[in-house]
Amino acid sequence: MDVSIINTVFNIEGQITTATPFGNGHINDTFRLFNQAPSKPDYLLQRINHLIFKEVEQMMLNIQRVTEHVNQRLPGSTLELIGTRTGENYYRDTEGNYWRVYRFRKALHSLDVAQTPAQIYEGAKAFGRFLFHLADFPAHTLHPTIPHFHDVIIRLQQLQDAVRKDSEGRVKAAQAEIDYSFQITEIMERIQKAGERGEIPLRVTHNDTKFNNVLLDEAGRGRCVIDLETVMPGYVHYDFGDGIRTTVTTAEEDEADLSKIIIDLERFQAFAQGFLEETRDILSPAELQYLPLAGPLLSYLMGIRFLADFLRGDSYYKVHFEGQNLQRARAQLQLTKNLLAQQDALQDILKQA
Repeated sequence: MDVSIINTVFNIEGQITTATPFGNGHINDTFRLFNQAPSKPDYLLQRINHLIFKEVEQMMLNIQRVTEHVNQRLPGSTLELIGTRTGENYYRDTEGNYWRVYRFRKALHSLDVAQTPAQIYEGAKAFGRFLFHLADFPAHTLHPTIPHFHDVIIRLQQLQDAVRKDSEGRVKAAQAEIDYSFQITEIMERIQKAGERGEIPLRVTHNDTKFNNVLLDEAGRGRCVIDLETVMPGYVHYDFGDGIRTTVTTAEEDEADLSKIIIDLERFQAFAQGFLEETRDILSPAELQYLPLAGPLLSYLMGIRFLADFLRGDSYYKVHFEGQNLQRARAQLQLTKNLLAQQDALQDILKQA
């Protein structure tokens, strides 16, 4: 987008003179906008990937409502959306592209991977704080930006359909992973079924609690939660579980050597401690009871999604070599298996936290 259009369309302070690519996101195109006036803020411009987020208007309304709600309670703890001069929360250009602008946080930075338990603790606190400040937000009023995103029953149906069709002739290569996936369905469906019975409440959840979705200050403290496209109704276990999935082991998401997928209980403790320090006063006994299963559930969800995509011919996730989605599925299902084997230890750590 031309900077002259940015200055004309969006309700920014000062004058934008330069836009440069920013970050390494895989979904949206992001640009840093530099202000001509040193006393005025810089901004982030994003072109929204409307092929993935098909209901842009609903998603942006979610983001606007949630960021306003959180920032009223703790200013700066999440993004600040900058609207257009006509009062909209996004702009659609003549080519059908959707654009939005956030205020740029100069003093903060993100890290792709948490290297230490201290960093994990800070990331978990930021996500827990985000959940805490949305505890009184009516979750049912938000739109599901990706329907059935963490619906394990639907994901299993999709896997079963991919197995039945076997459109690429790949079932034989993945038979062990398919068998394991269906062997543990009862335990993997427990959280969702508890929610459907009303045992655990529906909350506003982030649903993508990777460490790089938290901005840190110079002292390494978690200050701001970002990447809000998937904020929608969910269970606390989705946020806790994805945080555990992405921090509890140092192995890569597609690690080929399954013996390297080792559960680091110190890293688990760091995430649990940070998250529960912020949320323990709002979580119900039933929610706490199911927390040990949250990590296995999110690993399992990713595993069966990778597996189904492999069977369909890699139509959703980008692959860099043949069989990568099967390799990803094996790694995530191994992580699931290892976390299930550690349930007693995880429960003890959660009780202490």
